[in-house]
Amino acid sequence: MRLIFLGTPHFSTPFLSALLHDPFFEVAAVVCQPNKPSGRGEIMTMPPIAEMARKHEIELYQPATLKSEEAAAQMRSYNADAFVVVAYGKLIPKNILEIPKLGCINVHPSLLPKFRGPSPMQWAVKEGEVKTGVSIMLLDEGMDTGPILSYEVIGLDDDETSHTLQDKVQREGVALLVQTLKRHAADEIIPLPQDESKATLTRLLDREDGHIDWERSAIGIERQHRAYEGFPGSWNIWKRKGEDVRIKWIAMNIVDLKHEKPSGTVIVQGDRLFVEAADGTVEMTEVQMEGKKACPAAEFLKGNVDIAGSVLK
Repeated sequence: MRLIFLGTPHFSTPFLSALLHDPFFEVAAVVCQPNKPSGRGEIMTMPPIAEMARKHEIELYQPATLKSEEAAAQMRSYNADAFVVVAYGKLIPKNILEIPKLGCINVHPSLLPKFRGPSPMQWAVKEGEVKTGVSIMLLDEGMDTGPILSYEVIGLDDDETSHTLQDKVQREGVALLVQTLKRHAADEIIPLPQDESKATLTRLLDREDGHIDWERSAIGIERQHRAYEGFPGSWNIWKRKGEDVRIKWIAMNIVDLKHEKPSGTVIVQGDRLFVEAADGTVEMTEVQMEGKKACPAAEFLKGNVDIAGSVLK
């Protein structure tokens, strides 16, 4: 089965690796987004999928857009049976979708039609889902609206984070993709249309999403923190001596305390730091102040004990 693989971030790499190591498949080319500046030095950096393609000496194509005639001609030239899409990062135009005879097969980390869009794993954790999954689908012109070829249910643990869920999705999704591609090539699958009445949509996250609203419940805040681990993280503004200081919360947990203080109030007890939510208390165990390194709360408090009694914004 001759394939073109479209993907960009690290999430995509186990899927490409599995296809490269299975003799049933021939990966003729890898398509990913262009190199981008990264880090403080703004050094042009290849996406993880591009690095893998170079390592395995596979033809690499990094167009700024797939909407041009040049891109369509390039994609046709590969003469692929199917395109496999795993977190490519951009919508694929209709004329590209129509090129391969077996279609464009997409891996989506949710049980479609729930949590369509770019942030399904974060949404599943934030919403307190007890299960989610991975769906293999045929792409159409919509946002994750195409028919389903297969799916696998994945349970969420009480302490699930977006990172641990990603590991589960990769582990289950890789095997499901390989199996589904082979069955699809053998014409053993009848695609199942999605139930539009059950569709929900996610969106791209930005830095502001990490801002904690302490008027929310403690469990809602803790779920948000686990969902947004890494990016955008969890943060608040501490007005210290008239200046706004951003504080990032690296680690937290709900405690069985209620101090009857206004939401967002910081409480210090010895070397422990707590913040009042709408219905309970959250303990911050690891903290990072703007411009500083992350450290345990006890260490943070040695130089910032004046945070006690502050109301975070």
